[in-house]
Amino acid sequence: MSKSLWASERTQASPVSGPNNFPTDEPAIRSPSRFLSMAAAFRPTASVSTNLKPISAATRSPAIVGAVDLSTLEKRKLPVLLFDVMDTIVRDPFYYDIPAFFKMSMRELLEEKHPTAWVEFEKGMIDEIELGKKFFKDGRAIDLKGLKDCMRRGYSYVDGIEELLQALKQNNYELHAFTNYPIWYKMIEEKLELSKYLSWTFCSCLIGKRKPAPDSYAVVVHLLNVEPESCIFIDDRVTNVEAAVNAGMVGIHFKNADSLKQDLSSLGVVLEVLNN
Repeated sequence: MSKSLWASERTQASPVSGPNNFPTDEPAIRSPSRFLSMAAAFRPTASVSTNLKPISAATRSPAIVGAVDLSTLEKRKLPVLLFDVMDTIVRDPFYYDIPAFFKMSMRELLEEKHPTAWVEFEKGMIDEIELGKKFFKDGRAIDLKGLKDCMRRGYSYVDGIEELLQALKQNNYELHAFTNYPIWYKMIEEKLELSKYLSWTFCSCLIGKRKPAPDSYAVVVHLLNVEPESCIFIDDRVTNVEAAVNAGMVGIHFKNADSLKQDLSSLGVVLEVLNN
């Protein structure tokens, strides 16, 4: 997720404590009561036959067509896994590198940035040139190329997560990015090649919607053409996880790769890789 990088919504959240500013006593897996038995439903390793009617290309968002060919799927291995990206799969350079780039403290950066520019960029409403023009509230010029280079240098896999993605891929699970991020997701792809493991299907700049807005989850379920309870959503931000659960999905609050592995295993997701 982009934790609304340069958006102010994190500062508006209720005070919390513990790692990543989240309560230490929060359950990792959140689900409505009817999902408590879902682990048993997910345990079979064979592909699960469905009676779903595929969505035609005409009814899909133009940005999504071609990202994953759902129309050819007659059998699907469930659950479908939906991953936030920033600070779940990929280290987010904003919190580590960007204040130093601007020679500011984080507090100063959050106070002086434009209140809506990054959100508009994430939703594909403005391009990077326009972002550069309105990045700061006072309209000062920024080194856009330098900013992009700083971001690019800072992208790396979160510890242990690439091995987990590889295990999921080798077990034939369907993986999608469901993340708030602008067109710069292409810089992540160029450096880390996430598409080896998942599709960038539900990036906010492609679907024009951001988490935790309820309609963003509705779009995901519609385009995947699965029941929401057949989706496991993973994010390092509790607000987004709660919104996923409210949409009928199973939600996992990401803390680290080891805890995610345990949480997925408890839901019956197969992670063992057989050696040939």
